[in-house]
Amino acid sequence: MVLGVSIVLTWLESAVEHWVPVASLLGVMAIGFVVLEKAEPIAHLISQELRKLWVFAEMLLFVLVGAQVNVHVAWKAGLAGTAVIFVGLIFRSVGTCCSLWGTPFNWKEKLFCVVAYIPKATVQAAIGAVPMAAGVASGEVILAVAVLSILLSAPLGAIGILLLGD
Repeated sequence: MVLGVSIVLTWLESAVEHWVPVASLLGVMAIGFVVLEKAEPIAHLISQELRKLWVFAEMLLFVLVGAQVNVHVAWKAGLAGTAVIFVGLIFRSVGTCCSLWGTPFNWKEKLFCVVAYIPKATVQAAIGAVPMAAGVASGEVILAVAVLSILLSAPLGAIGILLLGD
């Protein structure tokens, strides 16, 4: 039922966008919050079922993104793309530190939060191809850098989480 309502909200967003702005993804998230608040055992059951579906969806997402990448464009964007990614990671790390300012965490816990925020592969995979699909002139480069971001940040974050987790 939750999945059905989510699909209907997404369809509704595209159907009425000319008259009323609707943020279907916020509605889907709100459904999750309400179910968790009102019926926690059911929310956990739904979460377990959707986790099984996500395994398939995640494989499909990464395979389709990988199929769209032009290796020659990715190779050309390599050094500059890597620099952009690391500058972005530095700013994201500073932002994480700022958001933890005044919290009761010690410096080790704050460092773990910074490191845990490094890998964002699913986000890059999900939105990396959007500019190319929209016909943006540099869409292939943006997708290549998004994939490069996955290749760099996912292992870096996983290793950091493994080392600093305890």
